Amino acid sequence: MRTTPTTKAGTGTGTDARTVAELIARQWGDHRPGLKHGAEAGPGATRAPATVLSRHRTAQEAAARAALLADLLPPGAEPHVGVLLDNSPEFPFWLGAAALAGAAVAGINPTRRGPELARDILHTDCRLLVTDPDRLPLLRGLDLPGVRVIVTGTEEYEALLAPYATATPGEARLRPGGPRPDTRLLLYFTSGSTGAPKAAVCSQGRLAAAGHSLARHFRLTPDDVHYLCMPLFHGNAVMACWLPALATGAPVALRRRFSASAFLDDVRAYGATYFTYVGRAVQYLLATPPGPHDREHTLRLGFGTEAGAVDAARFTERFAVRLVEGYGATEGGASVQRTPDTPPGALGRAGAGDDLAVIDPETGRECPRAVLDARGRLCNGEEAIGELVNRGRSHFEGYWRNPEAEAARTRHGWYWTGDLFFRDPDGFLYFAGRTDDRLRVDSENLAAAMIENILARWEPAAAVAVYAVPDEVAGDQVMAALALREGAAFDPDAFAAFLAAQPDLGTKMAPRYVRILDAMPVTATNKVHRAALRRTGFLPGPSRGGAPGPEPVWHRVAGAYRPLDGPALEALLSAYEDQGRRDLLDR
Repeated sequence: MRTTPTTKAGTGTGTDARTVAELIARQWGDHRPGLKHGAEAGPGATRAPATVLSRHRTAQEAAARAALLADLLPPGAEPHVGVLLDNSPEFPFWLGAAALAGAAVAGINPTRRGPELARDILHTDCRLLVTDPDRLPLLRGLDLPGVRVIVTGTEEYEALLAPYATATPGEARLRPGGPRPDTRLLLYFTSGSTGAPKAAVCSQGRLAAAGHSLARHFRLTPDDVHYLCMPLFHGNAVMACWLPALATGAPVALRRRFSASAFLDDVRAYGATYFTYVGRAVQYLLATPPGPHDREHTLRLGFGTEAGAVDAARFTERFAVRLVEGYGATEGGASVQRTPDTPPGALGRAGAGDDLAVIDPETGRECPRAVLDARGRLCNGEEAIGELVNRGRSHFEGYWRNPEAEAARTRHGWYWTGDLFFRDPDGFLYFAGRTDDRLRVDSENLAAAMIENILARWEPAAAVAVYAVPDEVAGDQVMAALALREGAAFDPDAFAAFLAAQPDLGTKMAPRYVRILDAMPVTATNKVHRAALRRTGFLPGPSRGGAPGPEPVWHRVAGAYRPLDGPALEALLSAYEDQGRRDLLDR
């Protein structure tokens, strides 16, 4: 990787760092603020003053853990450490430790449960797992052979670290010469259409370059304060918030878990100027009661995905903060960058070096450009929507121990994103959803097959299909179609109780909508006809199997399932109309 001169947003050394390890080491001896945390309070509670650690101190803590990591990893083991934590200081300490040592962090998602949680840990070959007392109960009863669990915040943990307190950044190295740009640093889970999540490989060189690139793009400087409230087990928080702060020498302010009610108080307490978001975070913030001081803060910019054009405008109007929507997969295969002339609703154009095209997966041909009406709504979705493909040089570095998924992602020498887009006559790209079996619910990527496997355990179900329907604000919601066994009837309370009893049903997996079928629609090859199900979504549809009237649809409200008809359906459709997303239900 070629080094290039930095801009005003650079580190001040004159060159971009080639590795994340170098970014960590550059903090040594720098006593400016590096990490702020602890200034949190619940509604009505007293806010504690923030604890501020210098950049030198954060590098020191990373170096100590790097030395510990080098000593604890068994000989010959993959240098992987799983991190199952909230956004406590320990998380960036261990990210920095892995970078210095030449190891890799697998971000473990705490919304996973039971065997699926164990699978994530074992699949990534983690011989060490770092967690805390709050998350420790999730591991009870799990079979994790060969995995050593380290619990932070305990006397045992402090004793374990004590001998390494004087370690320096260059001491703990797992390979001669130290980490290189191609040394893997992250194994971050994404989802696929065929089952279990895949672990995307991210190298130190690609991550360091991403940090510098975002810092330059948004003109971030050492005077900014990055408010990190999205979970660090996701790529967004690391790539779009933590790394740009490392690149510029700016401090990071940590929030253990996102809180809409505490957001502005946090921003004021930390003096935050920049934050990142995913999923429905922006909608949660807009749902808080407006106040006369909503514009009295230091925040100037938010960067993320899935806010939606309507709510992004509302956020700017209410809080006087500009939101920039972006697109870029954790895998690094493609990126879309917003330009000043990007029209409302569009994400932008292809990033530098990308040759992006919207391709019909069945024919391999480029889809026609979109035809938009006067309101900007798509008129030719059936022919204009296709999968976003990068036909140029891709930064995709593969999936950990999953050659089949790699081959599917890179077929015909192109990178296939798995995401649906359309392109307007001027070349701007618009996001249109996920391909067949992928869902994104409240910033979580889910695989339909996994949810189907769980729902199939429900005794009255003869056949199950799970698919995405558009959320009224952003992203997707989970919808399930259930064909019942002969003589069975849908009992909504029993179904809700069944879901609550499933140990591996993640917190975002419970279906929001359930359609009860007489028979599952199938294709000529007896595969579930998902396209037909998605076209109808949760709207009233014709009955299959000869029964009179439309198939009943139920929706989940406060954990209970209620019929979706009459006033309930009208209110829901009105919400889609208000958000400018009603047309998504007709595609």
